[in-house]
Amino acid sequence: MKNITINYLQKAIKEIDTLPMGNSQKADRYFMKLIEEVGELSEVIRKDKRMKNNEIKNTVEEELYDVLYYVMCLANTYNIDLENSITLKENLNAEKYKRKSICEE
Repeated sequence: MKNITINYLQKAIKEIDTLPMGNSQKADRYFMKLIEEVGELSEVIRKDKRMKNNEIKNTVEEELYDVLYYVMCLANTYNIDLENSITLKENLNAEKYKRKSICEE
């Protein structure tokens, strides 16, 4: 199995994204899909539906990916480099909570 980085996933999703660039409603549509997927995630968590025997349909695992997918779509819409944002935010959190950053080697 290939190791998938945030950067790789974000670029791959950008390549398959079918909403046209410059669409003023693009971010709104992605945000609504994200909220829908968070709701579906809530439901499978409440029902404790976990993946068994690689059957991912209607599971926490499936819905977590769907949430991640739409987070990536939103980041792409705003031309945000998520890996950089992760590093910057993690460093802020480390300072705030007086701990070592998980981005440090």
